Amino acid sequence: MITARAAATFDPVGRSVATARGFVRDTLQGWGLTDLIDDAVVLTSELVTNAVVHAGTAAEVRCLRDDKGVRIEVVDRHPDRELPLAEVTRGITPDTDSEGGRGLLLCAAIATRWGVEYTTSDKCVWFRLDQQSLPVGARFAGPLLPAEELPLRADPVHVAVIEVDRYDNVTGWNADARALFGYSAEQVAGKPLTDLAAWPHTPGTNTGIAEALTLSRWEGSYGLRHSEGRTVPVYACHLRVRDAHGEPSTVCLVVREHDRALLQNPSRIPVRGATSESADPLATDPMEALIGSPPPDDLDGLLQRTVERARDMLDGDAAFLLLATDDETELEVRASTGLPSARQRFARVPVETGSGRYGSARMPAVHDDLAAAPGAVPLLSGTGMHAVVTVPLKVEGRLTGSLGVASETPGRYSNEEALRLQFAADRIALAVESARLTELERLRRGSLSFLVEASELLAGTLDRDQTLALMAQMIVPTLATWCAVYTISETDTQPALSYVLHEDEDRIDGIKALLARTDPPAADITLGVRPWPAPSEAAHDTALRTSLRSLALGPHSTFDAPGTGLSTASAVGGETIVLPLIARNRVIGLLALGKPTDERFRQEIVELAEDLSRRAALALDNARLYSERTAISQSLQRSLLPPELPSIDGVEVEVIYRAAGEGNEVGGDFYDVFPIREGAYGFAIGDVCGTGPLAAAVTGLARHALRLLAREGLGGPAVLERLNAAILDEGPRARFLTLLYGELWPQPEGGALLKMVCAGHPLPLRLTQDGTVRPAADPQPLLGVMEDLELYEQTAVLDPGDVLLCVTDGVTERREGTRMLGDDGLAEVLSNCTGLTAGAVAARVLRAVERFASDSPSDDMAILTLRVPEV
Repeated sequence: MITARAAATFDPVGRSVATARGFVRDTLQGWGLTDLIDDAVVLTSELVTNAVVHAGTAAEVRCLRDDKGVRIEVVDRHPDRELPLAEVTRGITPDTDSEGGRGLLLCAAIATRWGVEYTTSDKCVWFRLDQQSLPVGARFAGPLLPAEELPLRADPVHVAVIEVDRYDNVTGWNADARALFGYSAEQVAGKPLTDLAAWPHTPGTNTGIAEALTLSRWEGSYGLRHSEGRTVPVYACHLRVRDAHGEPSTVCLVVREHDRALLQNPSRIPVRGATSESADPLATDPMEALIGSPPPDDLDGLLQRTVERARDMLDGDAAFLLLATDDETELEVRASTGLPSARQRFARVPVETGSGRYGSARMPAVHDDLAAAPGAVPLLSGTGMHAVVTVPLKVEGRLTGSLGVASETPGRYSNEEALRLQFAADRIALAVESARLTELERLRRGSLSFLVEASELLAGTLDRDQTLALMAQMIVPTLATWCAVYTISETDTQPALSYVLHEDEDRIDGIKALLARTDPPAADITLGVRPWPAPSEAAHDTALRTSLRSLALGPHSTFDAPGTGLSTASAVGGETIVLPLIARNRVIGLLALGKPTDERFRQEIVELAEDLSRRAALALDNARLYSERTAISQSLQRSLLPPELPSIDGVEVEVIYRAAGEGNEVGGDFYDVFPIREGAYGFAIGDVCGTGPLAAAVTGLARHALRLLAREGLGGPAVLERLNAAILDEGPRARFLTLLYGELWPQPEGGALLKMVCAGHPLPLRLTQDGTVRPAADPQPLLGVMEDLELYEQTAVLDPGDVLLCVTDGVTERREGTRMLGDDGLAEVLSNCTGLTAGAVAARVLRAVERFASDSPSDDMAILTLRVPEV
């Protein structure tokens, strides 16, 4: 039964794909189906692309929600389009180079169900995504147990109820809390709960009491300080709630540690045998509680509980768990407890560290004293641990990880402990691998959605600086804490620092200054992705110098400026990796990704960064090529136009020029005003057929030839006849040209004499002081078509206050639907310009052209005005 419905229609243009993705994301977010968003966005993107890009029709996207999940339909108006249904249903993979059918492959791989429905007018491709259903009724039921097997409790039992506000300050404190910890409600009211908590700092996790209080739900052990000074071990359940005004707070239920059975999730309670005195010591293994108890997708929680139970099981001082890479050559640290620092998280160690049975993670190993075998367990180097036992985690004979327990006491473990730990590892290995695969699948789907949107953003700009900024903003903070982009020009092989971004804006300047003092990484295409220790080393060296200088000069020395010194060391003190930006088989730059102190990159993040770097490199190279092309076009355009207008006594001159194409096309329109001889000036305005380089060649020929021929003393008809012959000599490259050429003689008594030849060009218009507008010349044949032209010169006089307006056809042919401005519309605009200066007339004409239609002008425009000022 449909409980909610949303629909939208998208035009057959490329940008509709991104709009459709946003529509589906917003709809599912509003319905609370957040766990389905990534899959739905990916599938919608593919199906809408098929409709609007490949089928070329509008697409309607419908979202239908029911009590089990959501059904999304993509309807296009191309019912005859062939789809590779037979290949998909038979499991045959189509050609990967094909543009069509990939959306159906994704549907088959991701969707719960999918299908295609046809009508006479459209085609509907749909898919379903179902939510994981939760069982209704009892969440947990335990078996009947003998009385001696029931959990022990303290007598009396106290359940403290503590409530803290959004700032972690205590706002509620019941009588049981006073009985457990000795404080009255008045004594603790308004104080931070963090001041009372003795939080266990477990390496490998970043969650403290403050972070735990902000989580929607948390459960675990820690300590609370008694009023007498001792620490009371407690077990607590935290639940984040909000009041009617939306103000969040956290309610904490707290009992003594040995009363934890009252609050602990029942599925985590160890299931023991019939009696507590089982002869088999493995029957009471703490690992038993982990089998199937954590949520299947809670990999980090499962691993952390595993190492803690393993440490407790062998009474060790530390424990760690590493997961194998897909090729089983390296192990990645994923959880640890009891180690002095969390810097090891996501660090990698090789599976084979030496020869012999103690040098491989593929078999159990017992080390009596690591001091006698340095480097045997790289993870424990410098930790003070001596005895260690490690065992492999295997699934169907394949190495999936390694579990180890260590002690500070040499000779602590024997083969008996190794067998016990191996037995526990065998029982947990399948659950770990299942949770790991679930996490990888979730990351894969999230990565796919991330790359789809990243590609869309990168493809949406051809500006180099904007591309650099987009690269950095997509990486920080999603993939890394900070990043730096180095670019390499074609003339200089040395990488240059071009952009730096940190998730904390206050640290950007400090990192930029640090990297400026650090030699850039080598731009070698054969090195690939690699660690780069230079920033971390330089940061710590800077921190050392800062500390020493502070001792010598005092705390207010310039070395203590924000963004440098110790601040920079903590910001870039972790792992840094370098990825080459390769486009068209050339390294065009480098991408440096960094973590703060004691953090490392996950392999999945590195692989995702590699995928992003390939897309970013191509986008950056495209932006470079586009910038070079634009620079060439603009340079050529500038060379085709006069550098400046001459100052003519007694005549105002104004020109407005607009080339179509947003600056990336050379215009076919041109103009010129230049001195011929003493007291005489030439002026011209023309339009070459077409745009681009071919038109530009004729434009350059016309403008420069006009100046040369006019200064030879030739009259207007002779100048244009010789220019016509030069254009025809260009052969296949010749383009016809409309041109208005004239000569101007300012008169001493006021006014100006004009001699003009209008060769196929829009006629010049003369505005007199009484508002009359009439053509100032007659039309004659255009240039570049016929060899023999019979042109003649026409004379006109501009009196004081008169204006001569010359335009190209980009002005007169301005359109809005079927309407066109035309000669009459231009004359009407000019008739209202009586008394205006030449610049004001040109500006009013331009404003009228722009307002005539809503879209941007699609043709080049040139406007030339000459005006004789009133005496």
